[in-house]
Amino acid sequence: MTIKIDGAHFKDEQGRILNLRGVNLGGSSKVPFTPNGATHIRQGFFNHRDISFVGRPFPLEEADEHFSRLKTWGLTFLRFIVTWEAIEHGGPGIYDQDYLDYLRAILEKAGEYGMIVFIDPHQDVWSRFSGGDGAPGWTFEKVGLDITAFKETAAAVVHATADPPYPLMIWTTNWIKFATSTMFTLFFAGDDFAPKTTVEGVPVQEYLQSHYINAFKQVARRVHDLPHVVGYDIMNEPAEGFIGWQDIRQQESPILMGYSPTPWQSMLLASGYAQMVDKWSTLLPGVFKEGIERLDPKGKTAWLDGYDCIWKQNGVWEQTNNGTPHLLDPAYFATANGKSINFGRDYMRPFFNRYAAALREIHPEAIMFLENRINTPPPDWGEDDAQNIAYAPHYYDDMTLFAGRYNESLAVNSMTLKPVFGKENARKSIQMQFGLRKQWSKVRLGNVPVIIGETGIPISLGRGKSYRIDDYSQQIKAFDRIISSMEANLLHFTLWNYTADNSNTRGDLWNGEDLSLFSPDQQDNPEDINSGGRALEAVVRPYARATAGTPLRMHFDIETGVFELSFRHDETVDAPTEIFLPRIQFPHGCEVEVSDGEYEINWDEQLLIYHHSGKNIPHRVKISALQLKSAPKESIKLWQVFMLMLLWIVALRFFTGDKQE
Repeated sequence: MTIKIDGAHFKDEQGRILNLRGVNLGGSSKVPFTPNGATHIRQGFFNHRDISFVGRPFPLEEADEHFSRLKTWGLTFLRFIVTWEAIEHGGPGIYDQDYLDYLRAILEKAGEYGMIVFIDPHQDVWSRFSGGDGAPGWTFEKVGLDITAFKETAAAVVHATADPPYPLMIWTTNWIKFATSTMFTLFFAGDDFAPKTTVEGVPVQEYLQSHYINAFKQVARRVHDLPHVVGYDIMNEPAEGFIGWQDIRQQESPILMGYSPTPWQSMLLASGYAQMVDKWSTLLPGVFKEGIERLDPKGKTAWLDGYDCIWKQNGVWEQTNNGTPHLLDPAYFATANGKSINFGRDYMRPFFNRYAAALREIHPEAIMFLENRINTPPPDWGEDDAQNIAYAPHYYDDMTLFAGRYNESLAVNSMTLKPVFGKENARKSIQMQFGLRKQWSKVRLGNVPVIIGETGIPISLGRGKSYRIDDYSQQIKAFDRIISSMEANLLHFTLWNYTADNSNTRGDLWNGEDLSLFSPDQQDNPEDINSGGRALEAVVRPYARATAGTPLRMHFDIETGVFELSFRHDETVDAPTEIFLPRIQFPHGCEVEVSDGEYEINWDEQLLIYHHSGKNIPHRVKISALQLKSAPKESIKLWQVFMLMLLWIVALRFFTGDKQE
């Protein structure tokens, strides 16, 4: 199936409006396959050149199993994870041809199963060596940073080097720590904020951006002719680093957990100066300051021999004659060229256009998927900007994600960070937050299609309690609240995530996270395609995958097993409406009601095909799961009750008779 953009919709070659649903494939694609790059492993961690991502998301010989499972689950739209490190880990301009060959082969296999794919250049907090994933280790070395010194200088919290226990979601604090913030500032705005910094005679911004773009051009060259590879994301959750910080002496970020130095303190720690730093703890739905503690690098710096602090070199601070650091401009990153700045408008938008133009030299028809820092609106888009784009923002229920627990009567508004109380209020709040992303597309991007590029829930809720008691009811409720909220907004989505080598002990092999829809540890029957699935009752659900018109409403109630669709038909479309009908939701068959026209069911393909009559009316389809007849079971219960009552009456008369005599 090929897809194209028409206004706010994705359409197929027959003009039907598509509803795209799938997964991020896969969670462990963030780390090398050889040697095992699971983030908790310390041995060999800093050996960042002699690695391989061949085998991510899974070895080629396992592809049939996993693609078959995803097809059975109706999750056929793939956000395919590819990191910059996977392509260019060997050094600048050294591309891993074996990985690119593997990538081509695995995507060819995906096409055999009817998958539609877009490539996601994935990163989190810049790189594995700053606590996330994405960029190769040599990117730090080229600007003079020593990845082995980040722990002592508080430049990053890295799972492999952190003292246990590794706190849940602590990796997110790297967004505001020195290593990540420095690299993103150089990448997006080195020309403005580090004009004195060059790499091999090239301005640092140009050096980093050109290598990033050229790496993903290698991917485009390998896959552009595959018709089911429809496009490319720009970058997963791009970040502003220090860009726009009004006063680097102040902590302006809401991401506070553990030690939280200000940018100014981060610069000093990276240069070996001890600092008194605020320490924070999470008490959802908020944080509180535990106190202030002294962090002392003991003279160690985050800079390689022969290098000095980039920000010192570019005039942010200086060292006085007596060796004391002196801040020259607290608002250094607040303006550029005498003007106030906006990260999305002034830095991310130009890069997106450059990236899109470069990849379209190879893949002209590619859809470009724009995203931004999570929970922030995209930049305004105009006619002079790249066209044929879709908006792919992310959403997570922060309360569930950060607490590792689900409460159906509690949520957090991700925009205001305020708690929302009450079951119905929580659901409405989440539905509203998804709706806001559609509104951003309409107002800022010209009403392009919106796909939620990432959303999901920790399967390890309650510290993995479900694995011990085999009860996933909380995960099912949490997933249903999210997916039904997206359905209410008629949104496309790719869930985070499917990890083929997930385990109950190590989750998705990355920073202690465990959000995979599948785990071999739950696979008790390899002959059953659903075995190993987690919370499938909420995830695998009916939906109109291709509608012969404009959908008006789509809803599935997992408690009653009732699916409802209404749409306004398009007279130019002759093809029927196709509804995914998963056996897992309709194990005993279903009852179908239609407003007009006729339908047929193909259980082999798990599809209901609906041919509307063509009348100018809203067309409706209602599908209800059939239940096993329970009358025989109930009659036995009633018979048992009747016999007990009869025995009780006989006994009562017997004992009463004895007393009367």
